[in-house]
Amino acid sequence: MSVEVSLWPIIATLAAQGAPAVDVPPAPPAADPPAADEATGEQAPDTAAEQAPLEDLTPPPPPVDWQEVIKDDLVTQIIEGRRRPGYTPDLPDQLTQDNVGALRPPPPQAFPGIEDQLPVPDRWRLIETLGVVKERWFDPYHQNTLKGDRPIDPEKVKWLPIKGDDWFFVLNAVSDTVFEPRTFPIPVGVQTTSRPGSLDVFGKNRSFVFAQTFIAGAALIKGSTAFKPPDVEYRVTLAYQANYVDVPERRVLDVRPSKKSNRYDSFLGVQELFVDKHLGNDSDRFDFHSIRIGIQPFQSDFRGFLFNDSQLGVRLFGNRDNNRFQYNVAAFWRLEKDTNSGLNDITQTPRDDFIFTANLYRQDFPFVGLTSQVSVTYNRNREKNDVQIDHNGFPVRPALLGDLRGREYDVTYLGYSADGRIGRINLTASFYAALGEDRNSFFTSKPAKIRAGFAAAELSYDHDWMRFRLSGLYASGDRDPYNNVEGGFDAIFENPIFGGADTSYWIRQTIPFAGGGRVISISGRNGILNSLRSSKEEGQSNFNNPGTVFVGAGADFDLSPETRVSFNANHLWFDNTRVLQTLRVEGSIPKDIGFDLSVAAIWRPKATQNIVGRLSTAILLPGKGFKDLFENKKRENAYVSILANVIVSF
Repeated sequence: MSVEVSLWPIIATLAAQGAPAVDVPPAPPAADPPAADEATGEQAPDTAAEQAPLEDLTPPPPPVDWQEVIKDDLVTQIIEGRRRPGYTPDLPDQLTQDNVGALRPPPPQAFPGIEDQLPVPDRWRLIETLGVVKERWFDPYHQNTLKGDRPIDPEKVKWLPIKGDDWFFVLNAVSDTVFEPRTFPIPVGVQTTSRPGSLDVFGKNRSFVFAQTFIAGAALIKGSTAFKPPDVEYRVTLAYQANYVDVPERRVLDVRPSKKSNRYDSFLGVQELFVDKHLGNDSDRFDFHSIRIGIQPFQSDFRGFLFNDSQLGVRLFGNRDNNRFQYNVAAFWRLEKDTNSGLNDITQTPRDDFIFTANLYRQDFPFVGLTSQVSVTYNRNREKNDVQIDHNGFPVRPALLGDLRGREYDVTYLGYSADGRIGRINLTASFYAALGEDRNSFFTSKPAKIRAGFAAAELSYDHDWMRFRLSGLYASGDRDPYNNVEGGFDAIFENPIFGGADTSYWIRQTIPFAGGGRVISISGRNGILNSLRSSKEEGQSNFNNPGTVFVGAGADFDLSPETRVSFNANHLWFDNTRVLQTLRVEGSIPKDIGFDLSVAAIWRPKATQNIVGRLSTAILLPGKGFKDLFENKKRENAYVSILANVIVSF
């Protein structure tokens, strides 16, 4: 009796379980059975089988050994990455060349220094030679020499002091247009009001600003940077802004009452001017270390809470362990800013204010998908004898608070930040402790210790085309302005991307503080901290402040690749109002600032970042604390900000 084993049931079972398909030939046809005896009807015996030994009863294999192929494929392909233990497939036969007389390629030793590759001269222009693409200088989406897609032809720019054929030129141009009607409390004086019959502590609150900024940058880069940092980079970026502001009261835009209540101004600033030198690689994966000298942008944490600016400095940076670690060691000498545009003013002597910082990033720590950062930042300010008057005639250093004496301070910020995700939850968080000494507290005219803290976090969850966000922020406030400890947290130069960013009313607007302080703001433009500074751009950090408490919720909806709609609802409080009570000579000021509600629509034609339009509306519904500070005859129930912004980039 013969026994045949068929693989077809196994194949059918695996196919039903979703195993990968295996190409097999058709099943072999069944052999014809032996002929039956016509007289008895019994099947004729298989004489060959009866006479054969037992070991020869196994049927011979089919002509093609396809069954073994099927078994091998099933074993090696059922689960990706799994193989049968001990299985080693046969290697293919060695290829031989029988073309007698053929020329063999030269050995690698014939090309010293490039044993492992043979470069093609000017390979970037091959596709143009073949007619695949034609360069157009105004088209940034196809191969463009002006955008660094291929190197400069040295023969066409002999006036440039460059050597070699691996120099790239990168040109950037941006137009940023802002139109912003808004309302906010505008303090007035008796001698400056435009309407003598309507004197009050606060005048009309409607105003608008129009600002047009043109940014042009150029970089000359040596080395192909697709997989490695540049060997050297020279970069310059200039920004020109023209702005027009109209407010209803005098002495808001200029210290002189004779000046009108509207102003046109323009300024040209240098935002980048640096040399970046590649010092070397530390691995074949291009772990590197480089140095950058000059005016350069720097952001101390993921969301720009502490220091986010473009300043004159020296920065050593690089990475390690296949880019799992990144580090920065930097020193900055702060430049003066133009009053109305906020751009760098290199025509003035730099400030006697220095920043030394070092940070270390670690990817996938402590969770996969989360990047952690630790940092130490030291701010050394020596502007005690420096009197600074801004371009509108208002004193900004020292701030017109307390004893009006000059200040200098040393403060060290110890920080930890995280950014990334934990499972399905996106997380961004920053924590800072500010420790140091203020040489002259403007309340006591004596030295005081600085002991302040800051914490901020945002959690978000993505579901298809929607993102839902929860955010919270705490910056400690000073609890006793007359002791020897300043407990109000203040940053060096904040530009936070948080809680709706500049579509938020509180972050976008400057809120002036009237009574007890002239030319002082509770919070500055593009800032979230209630710092009581004269100016974020030109003033000094102030650790005698009421602090900030912030809780918010928001959602982003990507209605299409071109359109996004965002909603934000935030609630703000002062952490402690003791400083405000002292400056306003009031016995009690509530902590509640109010609700900040905003909605923003972003439109990107053709789903690119080259044209971005944004329209947002923000409303501040004042709480008891805000009303106590800014009450007037009309008793405004809401303050509004509308932002229309168009950015065009090349």
